[in-house]
Amino acid sequence: MTDQPAYQVLARKYRPETFADLVGQDAMVRTLKNAFAADRIAQAFILTGIRGTGKTTTARIVAKGLNCVGPDGNGGPTTEPCGVCEPCVAISEGRHVDVLEMDAASRTGVGDIREIIESVNYRATSARYKIYIIDEVHMLSTSAFNALLKTLEEPPAHVKFIFATTEIRKVPVTVLSRCQRFDLRRIEPEEMIALMRKIATAEGAEIADDALALIARAAEGSARDATSLLDQAISHGAGETSADQVRSMLGLADRGRVLDLFDLVMKGDAAGALAELSAQYADGADPLAVLRDLAEVTHWVSVIKITPDAAQDPTVSPDERDRGAGMAGALPMRALARMWQMLLKALEEVGRAPNAMMAAEMAIIRLTHVAELPTPGDLVAKIKDQTPPPQTASPAPAPQSGNGPTVAASPSPIPSARSAAVPAIEAETDTALARYARFDDVVALIRSHRDVKLLVEVETGVKLVSYAPGRITFKPADDAPPDLAQRLGSRLQAWTGNRWAISVVAEGGAPTIAETRDAEATKLREEATDHPLVKAVLVQFPQAKITEIRTADDLAAEASEEALPEVDEEWDPFEDD
Repeated sequence: MTDQPAYQVLARKYRPETFADLVGQDAMVRTLKNAFAADRIAQAFILTGIRGTGKTTTARIVAKGLNCVGPDGNGGPTTEPCGVCEPCVAISEGRHVDVLEMDAASRTGVGDIREIIESVNYRATSARYKIYIIDEVHMLSTSAFNALLKTLEEPPAHVKFIFATTEIRKVPVTVLSRCQRFDLRRIEPEEMIALMRKIATAEGAEIADDALALIARAAEGSARDATSLLDQAISHGAGETSADQVRSMLGLADRGRVLDLFDLVMKGDAAGALAELSAQYADGADPLAVLRDLAEVTHWVSVIKITPDAAQDPTVSPDERDRGAGMAGALPMRALARMWQMLLKALEEVGRAPNAMMAAEMAIIRLTHVAELPTPGDLVAKIKDQTPPPQTASPAPAPQSGNGPTVAASPSPIPSARSAAVPAIEAETDTALARYARFDDVVALIRSHRDVKLLVEVETGVKLVSYAPGRITFKPADDAPPDLAQRLGSRLQAWTGNRWAISVVAEGGAPTIAETRDAEATKLREEATDHPLVKAVLVQFPQAKITEIRTADDLAAEASEEALPEVDEEWDPFEDD
C-alpha cells in the first residue's frame, strides 16, 4: 500500500511564490522591481498591513530574490526568482541556514536580539546575503529595539533585515527611519473573488458566485482568511457549494433577510421585526451576527446616501444594490445615524448578556420604538403647525430658529449689573468723577477691582434713593451690614482719588440690584412659560423643565465676547521705527 500524500491546506498550498503571484500589491511590487533593477536594495525593509495580506510571504519572496542564483547557478539578485535553484527551494521549504525567521511575539527580549547582533558579523554560509526576517516586530521590548538600532544603522554589506508588523504605530520612529517601508493594502473584493475562483477551479470545486461574494465580505481584505474560508466552504459543500451553505457555515443571515429586518425596524414594526429575528435565529443565525449585519447595512445605506456609487458593491447582488439605493433615498441621515449609535450600544450589550437572543430582542424593540420618534426639527415643525398663533396683545416674543425651541425675550428696561456698561476709562472729562455718571458705573468699578464681598453687599443691601457723581444716598436693606456706607466711601475714595459723600436714610429707595435681577428672571420665566410654543412642548413632554433662558442681548454679548478683535488696517507696525 502506497502512502497517500499529506493534505495541505489551501492557504499554504497556494501561497504566492513570486511577486507575480501576489494579489493586490502592485505598487509595492513595482517599487521593489525598480530598486532591484537599479541595484538600490535597502539594508532593511519593514512590511505593514492587516492580517493575511502577505507580509511574511512577501518577506520570503524578497529573500529568494536576493539569494536566487538561477537554474544555471550564475544568476544575480532578481525580482523573478527561478524557484528551482537550491537557495529558492531551501527558502521556500523554510530550511535555508542563512535565512533566519524569528517570531517577535514569542521572543521579545533583548537576549534574543543580542543573538542576532552577534551573528551578523559572520558571513553567510552558502547564500549571497544573510537575511533576518522578524515577524510581528512591534512586539519587541524597548530594550530589544534599542539594542538593534546600531546594527540597523550600519549593518554589514552581506546582511539584510526584513520586518513585518500589523501595528506599525508601535514601532519606534528610530527604527522606522532606518527601514524602507511598504504598506500592503487590503485586497479589493473584485480581486479577492477572482483569486478564490482561480483556486476553486484548480481544486475542481464548484462554488456559486454569491457564495464567493459572502466569503470575500467575511474576509475583510485578508487573502489568508479568504483562502481558509474557501477551504472550509469546499469541504462543507462536498464539491458543490451554495451561498446558503456558506451562510450556514459562517453563522450569517441571508443578506436579503437582513435588509427585510432593517426595513421592518426603520418602519417601527416591532412585532414584524421580532418575528423576522426569531425566524433567522431558528434557521441558525447568530443573534450577535444579525446585529452586526444590521450595523453593516446601516453603514452601507448611509454611505450610499452620501456617495451613490457605493451601491455598486461587487459583494452585493444587483437586487440588494437596488434595495440599498432605495433605502438611502427614503431614509433621513439623522435616523441612520441614530440607528448606528444604538446598534453599537446593542452589540456591547449582546456580547455581555448571558442570553444573546434575549438581549438582541430587547435591542430590536428599542430600535423599532425609537424609529417612530420624529427628529427634533420635525418635532418643532409639527408643534408649530398644531399651535394657534399668539394674540396680538400678547407680550410673548417669536421663537428663534434652530433644532430646538429657544425663547427670546426683550430685556427689561430696568438697569441691571449684567447689562451695566463698562466705564470708559480712556475718556477725557472735565472732572475726575464725570466718568461715573450712573450708579451702574460705580458697581462696575467695584467689579473691576474684584472686591466680591463689597459687590455682593452693594447688590443686595443698597436701596438707592439718589445718585450723582461723588454723592450716594441709599436706604440699607434689612440684612445690610451696618458699616456698609463707611466701607463703600473708603473704597471709592481709594480707587478714584476723590472723596465720596455716602448718606444713609431711613425711608424710600428703589429695589436692590439683586431684587431687580430676580424680578427680571421671574418675568422672563413667566413670559417663556406663557409662550404658545413652549406650552405645546410641555404638553408633549410633561417631565420637561425650563432650565435656562437667554435673551437676544445675552446672545449678542456672548457673540461679541467670542469674536476676535478687529485689526486696524491703518496701523503701521513700523511707524515707530
